[in-house]
Amino acid sequence: MKPSKLYSNKPDTFAPVEFTPDLNVVLAEIRLPENLDRDTHNLGKTTLGRLLDFGFLAQRDHKFFLFKHIEVFGEFAFFLEIELTQGSYVTVRRSVEEATKIAFKKHAARHQDFTTLPDSEWDHVEVPFDRAKELLDSILDWRSLNPWHFRKGLGYFLRSQSDFGDVFQLGKFANKHADWKPFLAHILGFDAAIIARHYAKAEELENKQAKAATIRQEMGGDFEDASKIDGILLLKRQEVDKKQQLLDAFDFRTQDKADTKQVVDQVEERIAALNARRYSLMQNRKKIIASLEEDQILFDPEEAKAMFEEAGVLFADQVKKDFQQLIAFNKAITEERHGYLVEERAEVDAELKTINAELNSLGKRRSEMLSFLSATDSFAKYKRVSTEMVTLRADIDTLERQRDFVHRLQQLRTEIRTLAEEKLHLQTEIEANVEARSADEDSLFSSIRLYFNEIVEEVIDSKALLSVCVNQLGHLDFRAELLDDAGNATSADRGHSYKKLLCIAFDLAVLRAHLDERFPRFAYHDGVFESLDDRKKENLLAVIRRYAALGIQSIITLIDSDLPQRTTAEPVFAPDEIVLKLHDEGERGRLFKMKTW
Repeated sequence: MKPSKLYSNKPDTFAPVEFTPDLNVVLAEIRLPENLDRDTHNLGKTTLGRLLDFGFLAQRDHKFFLFKHIEVFGEFAFFLEIELTQGSYVTVRRSVEEATKIAFKKHAARHQDFTTLPDSEWDHVEVPFDRAKELLDSILDWRSLNPWHFRKGLGYFLRSQSDFGDVFQLGKFANKHADWKPFLAHILGFDAAIIARHYAKAEELENKQAKAATIRQEMGGDFEDASKIDGILLLKRQEVDKKQQLLDAFDFRTQDKADTKQVVDQVEERIAALNARRYSLMQNRKKIIASLEEDQILFDPEEAKAMFEEAGVLFADQVKKDFQQLIAFNKAITEERHGYLVEERAEVDAELKTINAELNSLGKRRSEMLSFLSATDSFAKYKRVSTEMVTLRADIDTLERQRDFVHRLQQLRTEIRTLAEEKLHLQTEIEANVEARSADEDSLFSSIRLYFNEIVEEVIDSKALLSVCVNQLGHLDFRAELLDDAGNATSADRGHSYKKLLCIAFDLAVLRAHLDERFPRFAYHDGVFESLDDRKKENLLAVIRRYAALGIQSIITLIDSDLPQRTTAEPVFAPDEIVLKLHDEGERGRLFKMKTW
């Protein structure tokens, strides 16, 4: 269950990479001074991980470099040799041009070359992509991942640079939490079936609530009471029955009497009341207008001054001033009254407009009823009643549809209550399961926690805590934190270098906890030493070597400037640990010995 060899049908361009079962180093040397300060060098150390993922049957993506540059890689076929648990091997052949047609070959010896092997000697050829994934899943037999497919958790053991941003949520897990949290809970030793059911129940509850909201919107918020609708339907149907009897008997005397009574008792009385009200309002309006006119001051002080001067009256200016003051005083007194009168006139005009409209409507209605009563042609009356029947039946149809909506809404409310209760019960089970597994020192989760802390503490001399809690929605929240001496979480884990360390520690801890099971036994970490100081690099390397001795294969990539500096001449890596050396002195130093694409 470890990558054993990666090669292609074009060895001059892509040379074979033979992996060991233990530590495998991909070292990129920056030999040109002008490249020392560059962040990326395009030598291929990151690309190697992508090719391993391609060999493990990653989904075809037009953004993937092989397909994005199909004109460059269209003729390539890649072969991934994988060591199985029982000591045998399987080689997966996958071409770029026909990436959905896969071939498989099982064999007993490692580091084979099947580039020229004819199709007749392969165990399976041109296997469709989906079937090929199922076939490889059965060959690898990572049964500890059941019921999930082998590719579900592969990202934890093929960490690309985009996967070091979060310990738990990989780059490919950018979609719903329901797609990855149950799986993560499973490999951590929790009851994933309960968690998956909880997510399914929550989704079903959201769908029911959305349907209920749609029904309420279609109903416009009216008639949510089925009893009220049933009562209105009863009255409408009774009216239909009466009119149907009239039509069947072709006798409109009953209808005539009913309309006559309605004209006398309702319409005429309403018209008389409205006329009386209109008369009263008209009189009131007339008085308001008269009052407004009376408030006008027609006296002109200038004219009064001239008249007094002609008469030879002394102190004409003083008289003018007194009249002006009197006018100002009078205006001040009447200004508020004038405003009230204008406002009252507006209200009277508005009410008169409403009354006139209603009188016009009632007059038209009275005319129609009297026309019906005075009609001598029975067919005209028959037509009139038939039209009313059509309107009534349309109303009944509308009410019946509305009643169906209300009944459906009531049913949904019952289902929503049931789902909410079931979701709450599942949340209680999840909380109990998390509490039990966390408290059990012999549980898988406790083992992973201990290994995780052991790795981090050995590398940076700081304790680390792996924890799982249930949030208010009943979903799991996973946390990986560094602790200070008092046991409190610190913000150190938010830095890129320490975040990467936590990711590496988590991957290795999970692999070690599952060593006795049918589970992957390799980890690929890109840029493993970036941003760490020399002492921490040496500590991390010691951890990786120790885990390799336990049977966990590590494939790490780094550039030579990230190597820890040593005072002795002893090299950091033994020659047999470096499986691939890259450099920036021309095309021959790259993973693909060609021009950059």
